[in-house]
Amino acid sequence: MYKSTLLLLFLAVSFNINSQTKPFEPEQTKDGWKTENQLLGNRTIKKMDSLISINEFKEISSVVIAHNGKIIFENYYNNNNKDTKHNTRSATKTITGTLIGTLIQNGSIKSVSQNASEFSKVKNLQNPDIRKDKITIEDLLTMSSVLECDDWEQNSRGQEDRMYLIEDWVKFYWDLPIKGFPEWKPKPKDSKYGRSFSYCTAGVVVLGDIINNVSGSLEKYADKSLFSKLGITDYHWQITPTGIPMTGSGLGLKSRDLLKIGQLYLNKGKWNNEQIISEKFVEESTKPHAEVGMLDYEYGYLWWLSEFGKEKKEKSYFMSGTGGNKIAVFPELDLVVVLTSTFYNGGMKSHNQTAKLLDEYIIPEILKLKK
Repeated sequence: MYKSTLLLLFLAVSFNINSQTKPFEPEQTKDGWKTENQLLGNRTIKKMDSLISINEFKEISSVVIAHNGKIIFENYYNNNNKDTKHNTRSATKTITGTLIGTLIQNGSIKSVSQNASEFSKVKNLQNPDIRKDKITIEDLLTMSSVLECDDWEQNSRGQEDRMYLIEDWVKFYWDLPIKGFPEWKPKPKDSKYGRSFSYCTAGVVVLGDIINNVSGSLEKYADKSLFSKLGITDYHWQITPTGIPMTGSGLGLKSRDLLKIGQLYLNKGKWNNEQIISEKFVEESTKPHAEVGMLDYEYGYLWWLSEFGKEKKEKSYFMSGTGGNKIAVFPELDLVVVLTSTFYNGGMKSHNQTAKLLDEYIIPEILKLKK
């Protein structure tokens, strides 16, 4: 056991030449983060760092941990560094939900109960149905509208890959038919939270369209109302064929900036004493509104809800994207963890390995700090 540990450390030093020189002593920069050496000398986290460095955990690009509002661990792997803008795929969706929260905060939108169609400019819809007019912003935030859209079902008319084949992704969504509920599928009224969850990227694209129509420019509004206030200056939106930022996936952000999104919610919507989103919106966003039907996951307003840990499980709400990308918030521990990855073809294995980093390494060691 002792020899294998030494071998891991040797390999980590030999191959992880692009990592931080002192991951347990994060650098104090002018990005708004304070740092503290709470994990200095921690053997479990050292082992985790070594295993990631030799690709035992595949294609991890960064691990950044903030505890009590301070960064206590930061490292980058596989030719990434602190300036890398990570494509965290669907973690983008949670930021879209946050922008909806800022529109409510400044009064541009009254509430999530408003009908999404109020803010739509799409005309000449296919499959016309008055029920489409009653789809609310909350339905889109919780992936539970009445339209037949399911990225996890290859035969779904609203499956994400079908959307990418056409030019107008917003119209793609509104053209979809109403979903049916055969006898073997639970109806919304029979579900725990009264909603039928189906993962639908197109619905989040519509939220982006709402933000764009209400503000006049999604890109400028996101910068003014959220990014600039958090001190986020270097980011990259993917642009849709119709010229607006893609709000369902692909936003490139640095790890420390992703950490700020999680910390904003941990701070109950405040940053530098400014209420960017309301405390009520944070509470509603991070409580369950729908059962996912996978593992023990539930769903808030574009936040995933679950528990992580080994002997003792801790409740978390987290952003999630293909590859196993996670930005996880643990309110009871005053903890935010950023795990980025490029293991895009890893399927559930990619999600399981970042869950394992939380379960077996990070959460048990943070719990020790709380004692």
